[in-house]
Amino acid sequence: MSSVFTKIINGEIAAHVIAEDEFCIAFLDVFPLVKGHVLIVPKVEVDNVFDLDNETFSKLHLFSKKISKAVEKAIPCERIGVAIIGLEVPHAHIHLIPLNKVDDINFSKPKIQIADKEMKEILQAIKSNL
Repeated sequence: MSSVFTKIINGEIAAHVIAEDEFCIAFLDVFPLVKGHVLIVPKVEVDNVFDLDNETFSKLHLFSKKISKAVEKAIPCERIGVAIIGLEVPHAHIHLIPLNKVDDINFSKPKIQIADKEMKEILQAIKSNL
């Protein structure tokens, strides 16, 4: 069965897609910790990020770097935090999280809700900085 991320990649589920290439896709997290929380996902469905082949693993991280620079310009923050948890969706992915304090990357705190209009504004702000 396809993961929710594979369904997003295949266009079966809508997402606020920031960018994609042959290997990866970046989109806003629908259950964000903070505004501008982005997921970077390889297009190949592999559960554990460390099981990716070396080329895909490298491309995933380089793609994350590119997207993080755009997020940092679009969202007021001290820096972009990076997390690989891998428990919630069985498809490798990287979280990019704008940080102003350490607690911004605390995955045990409640997720915030952002209206679709604001999600679209955040999306456009990030995309305009690519």
